[in-house]
Amino acid sequence: MKKIEAALTVIRHFIQTDPSRAAEALETLGPADAAHILGLLPEAAAAAALESQQPQKAALLMARLPVQRAAALVQRLSPRQAAAVFSRMPEKPARRLVALLPKDLAAAIAETLAYPAHSAGRLMHGDFLSFRVGLKVEEVISRLRQLAHGQVPLSYCYVVDEAGRLVGVLNMRDLLLAESSVPVETVMITKVLKVSPFTDREELVALFSKKHFLTMPVADNDGKLLGVVPTANIIESTEEEASEDIQLLFGASAEERISSSTWFKITRRLPWLTINLATVFLAGAVVSFFEGLIARVAVLAVFLPIIAGQGGNAGTQTLSVVIRGMLMREIAPANAWHLVKTEVLVGVANGFATGVITALAAWLWKGSPLLGLIAGLAMIITMIAAGLSGALIPLTMKRLGYDPAHSSGIFVTTVTDVTGFFSFLGLAWLLRDKLM
Repeated sequence: MKKIEAALTVIRHFIQTDPSRAAEALETLGPADAAHILGLLPEAAAAAALESQQPQKAALLMARLPVQRAAALVQRLSPRQAAAVFSRMPEKPARRLVALLPKDLAAAIAETLAYPAHSAGRLMHGDFLSFRVGLKVEEVISRLRQLAHGQVPLSYCYVVDEAGRLVGVLNMRDLLLAESSVPVETVMITKVLKVSPFTDREELVALFSKKHFLTMPVADNDGKLLGVVPTANIIESTEEEASEDIQLLFGASAEERISSSTWFKITRRLPWLTINLATVFLAGAVVSFFEGLIARVAVLAVFLPIIAGQGGNAGTQTLSVVIRGMLMREIAPANAWHLVKTEVLVGVANGFATGVITALAAWLWKGSPLLGLIAGLAMIITMIAAGLSGALIPLTMKRLGYDPAHSSGIFVTTVTDVTGFFSFLGLAWLLRDKLM
């Protein structure tokens, strides 16, 4: 109880000064304690803390709250955050919750959720300023003064026509220097870069990196201004995706968090651990095929983990570069084959370098130049397989419609283990008469 009271005091303080810190304080608690504190806070304070939380974490807490309390908090969230939270909630709690929301809010959330995940439609919000054509400069400036201390950001002002279609953007400097009696359309910039709500995040990242805009307007097929995507939303979404990709890469669930329940962790990890177990048995089967040879030349067993481990590390290096390239849209169908060839060449070069070192080490260590030659050749073959699989596996998964980060590491290490074991033991078997 003392822990709850102390946390409640800290969070109440941060709500007034820095809501993001309040969200961080909530994250240090378990889901049950965090949900309990949200139930004790005033609605406005609880909503402010949820607004600053990552959607996945906010969804876990909302699912634990009484449905009436959760519905009241959702109505205080921004439409974007509310939609993001809803998209990550379990289906049954989400249905119970949406039934208690006002029809207009439920419709707005449903409209946002209709857009693909990580698209501009999911990332945009409605906190922007727009003015109709025909307004005088002095009218716009007067309105801006009234809004100067409000919550709506004043970075950009957009100009729309009678149908709400985006026709221009106002530069603050040009606006302040213009004659007060002229219409805003005479000073607006007419060449406005805008995106569709279906534009994916990777393309948004590329646009923001080139143009350095603070926000990007989102318009439908008719040109109607729907919202804006701020740079902060892109950064937040990309960071969240990067952390999810790291977990997916090694077979954990993207939804899993430190505070997730034991059962949740087990059910998300066990399927991939089972798949990994099957792949390990595959590698074991390769070794068992040469069981008689290993029994006669026991020294071969010493080099199996060395070759497999080096291949696994090389494959993971390639995999991380390829997945990053996909995230940053640096890889397209036109250059995918060039990427594969490059990674294979890197594997050849690294393989020769590490192969020579392995051969010399084996020779000096065990006093057998033939064993060194076999180990060195096996290392070269394994490193080539690492480069090839590290590039091909994520590209293939993406081509088949799967997340390229989803446990690619498991498949890459399987390829390198099997290749390493088979090449090393196969070469040893071919030269077994000279080894014994």
